[in-house]
Amino acid sequence: MKTAVTLCRVPEMAAGPFVFHDELDVVFAKAAACGYDAVELFFGGPDEVPAETIRSLCEKFGLSVAAIGSGAGMVKHGLSLTDCSQDKRREAQDFILRMIDFGGQLGAPVILGSMQGKWGGEVSRERALELLSGAFTTIDKAAADAGVPFIYEPLNRYETNLFNRLLPAAEFLCGHGFAHIVLLADLFHMNIEEADIAQAIRDAGSKIGHVHWADSNRLAMGSGHTDSAAIAAALRDISYQGYISAEIFTNGDPEAAARQTLASIRKVGL
Repeated sequence: MKTAVTLCRVPEMAAGPFVFHDELDVVFAKAAACGYDAVELFFGGPDEVPAETIRSLCEKFGLSVAAIGSGAGMVKHGLSLTDCSQDKRREAQDFILRMIDFGGQLGAPVILGSMQGKWGGEVSRERALELLSGAFTTIDKAAADAGVPFIYEPLNRYETNLFNRLLPAAEFLCGHGFAHIVLLADLFHMNIEEADIAQAIRDAGSKIGHVHWADSNRLAMGSGHTDSAAIAAALRDISYQGYISAEIFTNGDPEAAARQTLASIRKVGL
């Protein structure tokens, strides 16, 4: 399977679970030196770095772009697809569509995490899911046109109340016929929400399109109590061929955390 490491260049997200925060050329060099196949990028928006700059760095260091995060849309701009304001929802969807266009230029999918928002106040759960499915109808077509999938991430209950577990999210996507939207299996969130992480992976099966590889404490695998061997077996059972990406806290030593993560992936035969 292919491996990736996270790079965040959003100051407002500097305290988040991302491995590297350095300048682009420095991070690409570090990712390659650590032995990764790709980088997972978190930028402030789709116009922050030209796609050609990223392509040149990929070629120089022999890396690919695994995915592009959209979290800055929420953290930096306060946008979500389920906001009670129609104007805010339109702005959020436009942000996502422009990110998909950017990702398409790099052959990379975009991840929807915090920008999914949540229900409450003026927005009931039923209404929030209606808004989400409406946005996904447009996003699904945009992803198809861009030639890349779109990745939806169920988050833990402290970050959203829409979907916290893989299977209900998979059923939602399949029930609406979203053929170009896949799921992100984030092991940290799953450790909070899933009764059995490995079984949840098997249940979601082919709808899983990306994996965030983190231990129960959101540090590098091997730092907590997650059963990585069982998870690896489940990924093999569903014939998963996508990226396994390090979205983790580093305890102040990014390169050591990156190397530990990669070693833990290799240890379980992925």
